[in-house]
Order: sequence, then C-alpha cells, then structure tokens
Amino acid sequence: MTQARLKRLLALTDFSAPARHAAERAAMVAKETGAALDLLHVMNSGLFERLQQLGSGLSTGVEERLLDTSREALQHLAETLMRHRDVTPGIHVAKGTLLRTLLEQADQMRPDLLVLGAHGASYMRHLLLGSTAERMLRMAVQPVLVVKQQPHEGYRKVLVPVDFSACSLRALRLAQAVAPGAEFVVFHAFEVPFESTLQYAGIKESEITRLRAAAQLEADTRLREFVRDSGLARESTTALALHGNATRHIVEQEQESDCDLIVIGKHGELLLEDLLLGSVTKHVLVEAQGDVLVVI
Repeated sequence: MTQARLKRLLALTDFSAPARHAAERAAMVAKETGAALDLLHVMNSGLFERLQQLGSGLSTGVEERLLDTSREALQHLAETLMRHRDVTPGIHVAKGTLLRTLLEQADQMRPDLLVLGAHGASYMRHLLLGSTAERMLRMAVQPVLVVKQQPHEGYRKVLVPVDFSACSLRALRLAQAVAPGAEFVVFHAFEVPFESTLQYAGIKESEITRLRAAAQLEADTRLREFVRDSGLARESTTALALHGNATRHIVEQEQESDCDLIVIGKHGELLLEDLLLGSVTKHVLVEAQGDVLVVI
C-alpha cells in the first residue's frame, strides 16, 4: 500500500492556549515529515460588526489596527515556533466568518492537513456535536487534526480503528505519514448481525455463541490481511479485533494501549453513517483524551 506524504499543513489559531498547542503540534509534525506549515488567523467579521453597532462613533481605522495587531501576534507565534521547533511558518490573516473563511483559505492553499485546537471538555462537547463542526467536517476536503493535549514529543502510539472500507485505507496511510516513528494499534470492532434480537427470535444461546465465534474468526482473518497489505512493520504493529460496540471499545483501547493519537475515518461503510456524519467518529471526538485525526 502506497503511503501518503504530507507536503503542507495549515494550522488555525485564535491565540488561545489550545490553539497554541495545535500550532506547536503542527510544527512538530511539519519538522518530522518535512512538510511546509502555514498559520491562519481569522478575524470574526460578525464580532467586528457588533463592535461597530456598540460604538457608533468609533474612530476610523479601527478595523485595520485590529488586523495589524493580529498580524503582529501571528508573527510572534511564528517566531516562537522557529525558535522552539525549528520550522518557519507562513502567516495569513483574513477577515470573515470562521467556517467560510477557513474553507476558502484551505481551498486556496490546498494543505494536506488542517490542524485545530480543542477548547476544553465542555466547549469541545458543544462544538463537536454542533452544526458548525458538522458543516465543517462535511464541507472540508482535507483531513482535520483536532489537538487536545499540549505536545511534548512526537506521537508514540497511534490507534487506527478500521472497518475495511476505502476510508480506513486512507486513514492508515495518513496515520503513517503523520506519525512515521510511532507504534500502531489497528483495531476492528465487530458484532453478529441482529445480535441483540436473536434471543427474542428464539435462537438458542449456544447458537448465538457459535455465531460470535465465527464472526471473531472472520474479523481476525480480515484484520490480519488488512495489516499485511498495509505494509506496516510487524514489530511495531498490533492487530486487535474485539466483539462489541465500536465507540466504547475505541475510547477504552485508547487508554489501555496508552495511545496519544486516534486516526479515524469520517465515513463508514453504511450510507446511514454518512448521513449522520459518522456517529462513532463524533463520539470519539468528544470522549477521547488524546488528539484525534479525522480522515475525509
């Protein structure tokens, strides 16, 4: 399987601490992979219009001074990354609505990866389950790395949940590109079709157990073939197939395997998952402790 290669990263910042963590992580990935890095700050046009409404006598040139202040802050961040991470980011300041402007800038710059910071558990829960984030993930054509932790080193262990779809293949390729020196846990959760209603249909427990064993064997076989075809090194890869709910297992496995990054596809095999933007993906974004990379 041909491994992906990162050429350009785009990190969005509002100068908050979580956004600085995201910029630091983006710089570390850029340094490790040789990719170029751009920093983008979007000045919210809606907030500026609100400011004008509150101060009808606001002096002229305020907007330009605000933009200049943002450019100075962005330049300071870039200089910090140059000193601490040995990368030289490009800086970009734009004005507009956050989602539309981010997508427009990404369309112009064509990065291989967008990098965003989380804003704490309660805000993150609201943001990632809200309509704005759903639109962003639905409209973005680049993978999105959501940074939740302050970075201290390169990614050490990466969890890649797979369903054997084309999106899973892209996720694994990108995981190798983002974390080339990491260990990998390739994980698949499986269930027997209609398992929850088999007992109500009068199927004996012994037969249900036999079906689970058959499903386990099939999952193990498919996962071994998937990992073999991926080209991952055996000594740094663990393949794990578990019976049960995917969301619960992914979050538990992140902790049990001490993973600092989860790489997951936005879409699964089912059309319904596409329509819901991937319920598993949304819950992992909220519940995971470490960073999450969502692959388009």
